[in-house]
Amino acid sequence: MTPIINIQPLNDELPSHFADRIGQVYANTVTIQHKKENGQFFTPSGIAQFMAGLAKQTKNTLKILDPGCGTAILSSSLIESLAKQNDNLSVVELVVYEIDQDILPYTQATLYYLGEWLKQYNIKFIPRIETKDFVLENKDCFDQNATLFSEPQKATFDIVISNPPYFKIPKDDKRAIVAKSIIWGQPNIYSIFMMVASKLLKQGGELIFITPRSFASGNYFRAFREAFFQEIEIQQIHLFGSRTDTFDRDNVLQETLILKGEKQKLIKHKPSILVTHSNGIKDIEQFTEKLYRTNELIELDSKEKIIHLPTNETDDNVIKLFKSWSGNLQQYDIQISTGPVVSFRAAKYLFEHYQNGTVFLVPLFQLINTSKMGFDWPVSKRNKPQYIQNCEATKSLLLPNKNYVFLRRFSAKDDKSRLVACPYFADISKEEFIGIENHLNYIYRRKGHLEKNEILGLTALLNSNLFDTYFRTFNGNINVSATELREMPLPPINDIKEIGNQIISINDFSQSQVDEIVNRHFDLEYIFAYEQN
Repeated sequence: MTPIINIQPLNDELPSHFADRIGQVYANTVTIQHKKENGQFFTPSGIAQFMAGLAKQTKNTLKILDPGCGTAILSSSLIESLAKQNDNLSVVELVVYEIDQDILPYTQATLYYLGEWLKQYNIKFIPRIETKDFVLENKDCFDQNATLFSEPQKATFDIVISNPPYFKIPKDDKRAIVAKSIIWGQPNIYSIFMMVASKLLKQGGELIFITPRSFASGNYFRAFREAFFQEIEIQQIHLFGSRTDTFDRDNVLQETLILKGEKQKLIKHKPSILVTHSNGIKDIEQFTEKLYRTNELIELDSKEKIIHLPTNETDDNVIKLFKSWSGNLQQYDIQISTGPVVSFRAAKYLFEHYQNGTVFLVPLFQLINTSKMGFDWPVSKRNKPQYIQNCEATKSLLLPNKNYVFLRRFSAKDDKSRLVACPYFADISKEEFIGIENHLNYIYRRKGHLEKNEILGLTALLNSNLFDTYFRTFNGNINVSATELREMPLPPINDIKEIGNQIISINDFSQSQVDEIVNRHFDLEYIFAYEQN
């Protein structure tokens, strides 16, 4: 495999450093749009070395897979590490996938130099570049006739290491159709890469991925989590405090993690997972660490299989407190649903201003009307309708005017709080029906009303620092799913009412007062002491 680009390695340059250097040369030749379309954000050298150090294979012959390899910095870092640590290593077979034709000459240059570099260790290097789509080429991994006892014939790899592409694909994409058993809604390609990789590992093989955190919770990834945990036993998770430092060269704002797992089918999961944490790349080798019981982080017997990702003592204590609560919305005869009015579909029935006598209008509530503990309607702002026509065509979109808690479904990644909730009382409007836009969740009692103290207690809890901290331990994206709230543990209903009564008695809805009441009620000084030190 002779290189065809005219960039030479420096004296004594490691192959991974060479891959990193030529990767930057290549990155300067393509547009940001090209990177986004291909989900192509190269792994920084420091992260690649950290990921490589997670591999523990000691066999003398290894077969390694790197799907979506770019300039092969991960493969190079891994094989360098294995060559230095394992004196018995004699043969390395490497299979890399890359469909970007423009980058292939750079990939070839790295692999050629890696082969030359390995000669000093007397290691035979057998590289192969696959230019076909990784998912479609391995679509038999999703064969519905397969059982937990069977493996694809291609399950031959000892290690899979990857920084997969990150981007959403439409439902009619061929890859989404192939992987339909593990997806719901609009899937992200990275989770499909993880699933295929897990299927291609041998028993005892190691999977090392850097990905967004979003797979840890939510409906979109529930089927994936179910299937993935039948293949992979998580051994270590590395978390980053900064959303910008990990891929700072590409100005990517993303909550990422590194996951190390082992292929283990049909066994009881080991009792522990190591969680390590650094702020970013610069301190990645000075990480903090803590060993957790697996059931402290993942309830494998639950329907959702949400992964909690604590980064400090505060997170630990908050998770323990929530696990001590046995209540939830359903137990208290409380429901949560998503607003049924989708603005672009109902556009001809929506109005920015009230029109007296021409059509029968009722209030429409959306994000702009909500803030923490605060509700404001109507709000005069262009393209933010405040009314919806009450007619036969909108009958299915309208809801009874009753007491609700409104909860924003989306937050910006830079928001100080992921959960933004406000109380709504039926006497705000005299109309029998109201409209709730699709970007809001609404909490209600199906038969009858939520009482005022229940509404204020729930709203205060959802807006509290306590609940925000808990929510962030498993939610790594901007979505606030009704499913996640439905499953979230809650304190006894009497505690919720008492918090509401305290807010009513002082008539102060400020966030500082809310946090003070919640913290005092649950005696939380010990939990948040970590943040104050």
